[in-house]
Amino acid sequence: MNIFRRILKLPVKQDRGMKGAEHDLNSSLTDDFNLSSETSRPVDGYLFNAWVNIAVGILIRNIARASFVLMRGGNEVTAGTVYELFRRPNDTTSRFDLWKETAAWWFLEGEAFWWYGPDYTGGIPRNIYLLDPRRMIHEGRGTEQSLVHIGNGRRWFYQDSAGLIPVLPDEIIHFKEWNPWNSDRGINPLAALSLELEQDYYANRANSQLLKNNAIPQGILKTEQTIRPEEADALERRWESKYGAVRANRKIAVLGKGTDFKPLSFTPEVVKLFELKRWNLYTILAKYGIPPRVANINDKTTSLSGKDTGEQHAAFWKYTLIPTLKQFESILETQFFVRLGLKEYGLFDLRDIPELQQSEDEQSRRDIAEINAGLKTINDVLRERGKEPKPWGNVWYRPKSLSPVTAEPE
Repeated sequence: MNIFRRILKLPVKQDRGMKGAEHDLNSSLTDDFNLSSETSRPVDGYLFNAWVNIAVGILIRNIARASFVLMRGGNEVTAGTVYELFRRPNDTTSRFDLWKETAAWWFLEGEAFWWYGPDYTGGIPRNIYLLDPRRMIHEGRGTEQSLVHIGNGRRWFYQDSAGLIPVLPDEIIHFKEWNPWNSDRGINPLAALSLELEQDYYANRANSQLLKNNAIPQGILKTEQTIRPEEADALERRWESKYGAVRANRKIAVLGKGTDFKPLSFTPEVVKLFELKRWNLYTILAKYGIPPRVANINDKTTSLSGKDTGEQHAAFWKYTLIPTLKQFESILETQFFVRLGLKEYGLFDLRDIPELQQSEDEQSRRDIAEINAGLKTINDVLRERGKEPKPWGNVWYRPKSLSPVTAEPE
């Protein structure tokens, strides 16, 4: 079997639990940022933090809504080898899954890898596969003695159970965020939030233990009488049977002489855990650029009006998703279309995104008003929108109803 085919068939271990996942992420950050395991013990946010999982899910679902289209000379391409490649990247991945999974790795690891497959020999590839960035190793990162240079670049290696599988630079497209510590790799967006993720994880564990073990009772039955242990147990059973959590709705407690019930509240330490989780929630959302209403979060500081909600959804696209999509377009232009000498180029079609329709309508009205006033021409507007100019678009036509203003009346 071709050694490259193992890349696609390599199973991902999922049964190591918290300790194994924590060790892997801790080792990755230790290598990249020169942090010791004693001072930095981050956890896998996507696996163990609910809001990281929710945030990434929101991001990738919305990115998959934007259709990726091919253009040539200002016209959309709907046939050909390149069109078929992006329409169906491989036998198991749809065109929507391609961008959804690419965005998932981008937001989890700060990078994503497209691989052209084991049968690629050059030119336009027939397939595109997603590789796990956590298994990708760049030459020179701890393997200098066993590796050799290829031309002006360095090879990549995919690590599986059998060892390192070489992957040539012209067989992949590397999407990556800027990394000040390692120019060859992207940077995990959650790296700076490792302490927040760790705090949230242990806060969740503390709360779970509180609920599981009933560490703090809801209240105390207090009596002035001296009772034997068996009497205390009988009193507790009678209380639970009549006024327990399941049967407590609309019940009236009747206590004997000298017995009263004192409810207990959460200690200040427990309250601080909830405040800490609240702070970490907004930190995670801010890191990923998700407004609270987009994540369905309501509180006293979040407006519930339809207008404000719509503005937050539009802002989510304008300031979070669209910049990410523009980065994807730019990376593809450099590493795919220009590298292969293609006349086509790719872009994300946002015309069918409802959250952007209102702002686009407003922009169109402003453009029309400026054209009528002579501040712009048709081609000025087309260039701003990234479209091809019209042969007649540089001429401004003054409305017939307008007359020139002169110093002297006619």
